[in-house]
Amino acid sequence: MNQVFNPYLPSWEYIPDGEPHVFDGRVYLYGSHDRFNGRAFCMNDYVSWSAPVDDLRDWRYEGVIWRPQDDPTHPKCLLRQMYAPDVVKGYDGRYYLYYFMGNHGTIGVAVCDTPAGHYTYLGRVRYPDGTVLGRNKETDLHQFDPGVFRDDDGKIYLYTGFAPKTPNVFTAFKPVNTHGAMGAELEEDMLTVKLPLARIAKSQHSSAGTGYEGHEFFEASSMRKFNGKYYFIYSSVNGHELCYAMGDSPLGEFRYCGTLVSIGDVGLSEKPLNYLGNTHGSVEKIGEKYYVFYHRQTNRHCHSRQACAEEIFMNGDGTFRQAEITSCGLNGGPLKAEGSYEARIACNLYSREGVKFYTMKTPAGCHPYFTQTGKDRESDGDQYIANFCDGATAGFKYFLFEGAKEISVTLRGVAEGTMSVTDGSKEVASIPISAKTGGTFSAPLSEIEGVKPLYFTFRGKGKPDFLSIAFR
Repeated sequence: MNQVFNPYLPSWEYIPDGEPHVFDGRVYLYGSHDRFNGRAFCMNDYVSWSAPVDDLRDWRYEGVIWRPQDDPTHPKCLLRQMYAPDVVKGYDGRYYLYYFMGNHGTIGVAVCDTPAGHYTYLGRVRYPDGTVLGRNKETDLHQFDPGVFRDDDGKIYLYTGFAPKTPNVFTAFKPVNTHGAMGAELEEDMLTVKLPLARIAKSQHSSAGTGYEGHEFFEASSMRKFNGKYYFIYSSVNGHELCYAMGDSPLGEFRYCGTLVSIGDVGLSEKPLNYLGNTHGSVEKIGEKYYVFYHRQTNRHCHSRQACAEEIFMNGDGTFRQAEITSCGLNGGPLKAEGSYEARIACNLYSREGVKFYTMKTPAGCHPYFTQTGKDRESDGDQYIANFCDGATAGFKYFLFEGAKEISVTLRGVAEGTMSVTDGSKEVASIPISAKTGGTFSAPLSEIEGVKPLYFTFRGKGKPDFLSIAFR
């Protein structure tokens, strides 16, 4: 079976902040690069992945495109992580990478002849007088999370911004952005912004009476254009959701329109169905379909995030319906209820006490979590769900059932109890579990047909690792 799951990259890959772009018949993914069990965000080099536009199940590793030491200002950075980048095809047909490093507070630019080659340093985004944007300590706002956009008329625009409540290490303790995201047209040199700078979306400091209340801009600027309308996409103050605003021009007024996706299905469910944390991404039209790209959290903290995507549907008025997070993502339909699947593709995960919002690493307690053995690596991933203790639930959406008669789970570690399997409305299997070192345990599957989710809940003693499920 040639299928694709969420996360859609290999289990050992940790690419958050994904910006998808279609260039010459392939969709390229650009993003930050987390380290498994990293002590901070974005500790690895930038890499790119791509897939043909007519087969989003076939992702290819393109290699490293940028390293911290490629930036000549790298030794001067207090923090050397490279945050959320973006790429655009420039006026001259070459490709331009925009990035933010550490707490430097400025936007770097690099250039390459191909979408996923190794980029060469060009310079820093600047004002018309040559002053680097973000360098003036008294008047400039801290630059962050650049997004770049090429309009149908060929003009290219830059968007940046970061709007916490108070100054912090990520703003180098400079004044916070009280106006919202910044936008500017770029000159043909791809470095110089045209004045005046525009304000795009409202922050929590300026949202009263605007419609943004409760979903204000926080970070992760991204711009898209569909059917003549401009869509400003961003991560809200809630962290777990990507929101969007619509406008009639790339630097014009933008009205808040809603949530594109929440990594806990907040807004679609009465309670969060997955562990929360920040997310960042965008929407891309690939073929005749729209997809929202985002990231999920793993390993009980916010420093090992993974790329996910969902098809998203546009309404007749140009707005989007909030996408549901699933296990099948880019597959083009439900997964077949046959053969085996790794437990790591669960799209819902929660404990008997609900979920947490991950920031720094937190004690496991009764909470299950995605993790892997060993160190950060680029092969032989073995990701699984750890600490699957009493009351833990893993949900998989969706499977197409066509005659499966038996279901099994493979666990590792000590466990004694029952694995209850439901389709969201009724129990379809009850699997007895009795293990000292783990094993595979099976039970008959009630008659079930069509497209259904499956939820696995453990009741009993022990804290086993949940490795996989299988159908027969």
